[in-house]
Amino acid sequence: MKYECVCGYVYDEAVGDPDSGIEPGTKWADLPSNFVCPVCGAGKEAFSEK
Repeated sequence: MKYECVCGYVYDEAVGDPDSGIEPGTKWADLPSNFVCPVCGAGKEAFSEK
């Protein structure tokens, strides 16, 4: 699955976010509740399924 932030950043579960220490294959539900967009700093609530 992929999740898109309101700013356009896309979190892809298959890729993760290595720059933020999130391993490839990390599911959206397994991200910490305080996860924020690495581009704009928005919280998980600003993302929607893509």
